[in-house]
Amino acid sequence: MTAWTQEALTHETMVRQGLSSRQSVTVTEAVQSALALQAQEPAAPYLALWNRIDGFDPSDLDRSLAGGAIVKASLFRFTLHAVAADDISWARAAMQSRVRDAGYHDVLNEVGLTAERFDDLLEQLSKVMVEPHSNGDMAQVLTQLVPEAEDPARLWSALRIVGAFRNAPTTDLWSFGRSPAFLPCIVAADDGPAATAELVRRYLSAFGPATIADMAQFTILKRSAIREVVKSMADVVAVAGPDGAQLFDVNGGNPQPDDRMATLPPRLLGMWDSVSLAYADRSRVIPDEHRPHVIRRNGDVLPTVLVNGLVSGVWRATADAIEVRALDPIDDATLEGLDDEARDLRRLLVDREPALFARFGRWWDRLPDGLTITIGS
Repeated sequence: MTAWTQEALTHETMVRQGLSSRQSVTVTEAVQSALALQAQEPAAPYLALWNRIDGFDPSDLDRSLAGGAIVKASLFRFTLHAVAADDISWARAAMQSRVRDAGYHDVLNEVGLTAERFDDLLEQLSKVMVEPHSNGDMAQVLTQLVPEAEDPARLWSALRIVGAFRNAPTTDLWSFGRSPAFLPCIVAADDGPAATAELVRRYLSAFGPATIADMAQFTILKRSAIREVVKSMADVVAVAGPDGAQLFDVNGGNPQPDDRMATLPPRLLGMWDSVSLAYADRSRVIPDEHRPHVIRRNGDVLPTVLVNGLVSGVWRATADAIEVRALDPIDDATLEGLDDEARDLRRLLVDREPALFARFGRWWDRLPDGLTITIGS
């Protein structure tokens, strides 16, 4: 078996994530293929799909979110993700072991929410929450339904993770605003190990080949739990990685020879793109020397420039252009491709938010000195 090189892993990641060539697929198909899209920032899923779908129309995502085909909820790493509605059930079930480890069930136990009473409360909430309820609204509701709760806001914070709730779409520019509201998200009960196996399978299809540590990084599931599930899966095979690392994959194929790997097109990824957060060893996408500049100490993941699958700069949008701070040299041919990308991106932003991510602008002046390039004007 041919071992995977770092270069081959980078190339395969871009192919599986739809970043090597935009695909003619539906919004739901693209989200499922990518597994899940980071959604802390309302615009992030839109930029993720613009990078992956040929001729992406943002109104397609508007409709999918409004109609419930795509659901935004706290899932992997307990952060907001956009996933296909059909995937919400197993995704929640797979995360339940970590929900317990994180102590959310302890908050429920403090007020005597046994399994039977918890199910009854969820049924009551599903009737109350016909319309979206804000965090404040839910604290008031729980004051009535669970009067023994001394801190209903804390109880609601736990229920949001343990229970089946989704963020309610709004009429804001990117389908969600800064003040979230919630709706119930009715899902069928799932078997935990089977759900975890599905998560492993889908993760590897979207991001593999990968290590146990990579899968744990993306999900925050315990490595021991993932390892046990992997052992039970006949369709997951071990493959050799760089420097003797053991990787796992669901396809079981060998890497493409170096001379068969096409040059990857440049891309302008949005904040918190999932591909930047999917691995314990992020050098597959983010060179180690650039990681402190791209992933900030407070957890912000900056908009990045991909050149041949690797982060080579960061970007920001202004009212009339895209500015790139190069972290590596960028040749003229790549700049031409980036200029095309920037023009297309500005067409996406012009009717919604031309200076996208402007509220995060403080990080721009903290970047290392380097060439600043204006494109897309």
